[in-house]
Amino acid sequence: MEEHTAAAVSTNPKHQALIDRLSTRRSATPTTSSDSVRQVADFLASFASTKLSIEQSLSECRSRADLDQIAASISSLEQLLAQNSYHLPSYELRSCLKSISDLRSALDTASSSLLPRKKFSFRNKAAKKDEEPKNVDASLEISIKPSENDKRSNISVRDGPGFRNKRDETLVKDFRLCDIGQGDFTLSDLENCRVYLKGRVRALFFNRIRNCQVFTGPILGSVLIEDVSDSLFMLASHQIRIHQAKATDFYLRVRSRPIIEDSNGVRFAPYRLIYEGIEEELKESALEEETGNWANVDDFKWLRAIQSPNWGLIPEEERLEIVDISEFK
Repeated sequence: MEEHTAAAVSTNPKHQALIDRLSTRRSATPTTSSDSVRQVADFLASFASTKLSIEQSLSECRSRADLDQIAASISSLEQLLAQNSYHLPSYELRSCLKSISDLRSALDTASSSLLPRKKFSFRNKAAKKDEEPKNVDASLEISIKPSENDKRSNISVRDGPGFRNKRDETLVKDFRLCDIGQGDFTLSDLENCRVYLKGRVRALFFNRIRNCQVFTGPILGSVLIEDVSDSLFMLASHQIRIHQAKATDFYLRVRSRPIIEDSNGVRFAPYRLIYEGIEEELKESALEEETGNWANVDDFKWLRAIQSPNWGLIPEEERLEIVDISEFK
């Protein structure tokens, strides 16, 4: 679990840069005073109420299930902040970021108290290469120590279920057939892979993806993509953030505007994935409606009023047809 401290919020260069850019953009945009003030006030009231509820849950936390529920609530609050960040004054944004950081720190403390870390030394010592399972589910692993690639990168890779350090493979996971459903899933350090994810999951994290094709069912919360190139992603989610992407195509269905940063040569088109049961899953995830936001991209590195040169739309004649992944199991 990631550790976030209050000090990190105030000194984190990315947070500060985000706040500065949002401030610059707001200063260049006319405001409607009464509606804007009311919108900010409504958001802050909702934020404070949710924060208080999470703090109460933390004080009463007694089990792993409680921890998981609190973690989901904090993630939802963070998503709510991201969706409303454009309307908030810089000082309110800083305060909310600090509050979320404090909540995560408190969750880490509660987790350490309730769930002491286990020692894995004996298992690691006994592991043999020829005993490694060869089916696709063997790729679902818990990362105990950072890989060599992780050590050389500034990007922090989350522990937990995921596909990691794979080359030239076809990777398949059906979340409907395992207990990961509606949890978090990470894909990291993949090269020349095709990835097929069916069923619903709470959040997806992508780190260091090279020359891959990724097709996923609905994501209940958010998608965070960092350091990807020469790849294709087909995703349906409520929120999608893309950092350090190059020469990559995104086929999206998304409730809010996709965000890109430090990216170039990225292109967008509508979501075109099908498999048995996906329509019902999209409906249950509140993603059945095509919002058109796949074409409404915010580039946080481009503050001018004209179109950012870092992204564009995939011409219709170059777009993929409907992609059916029903055969992959």
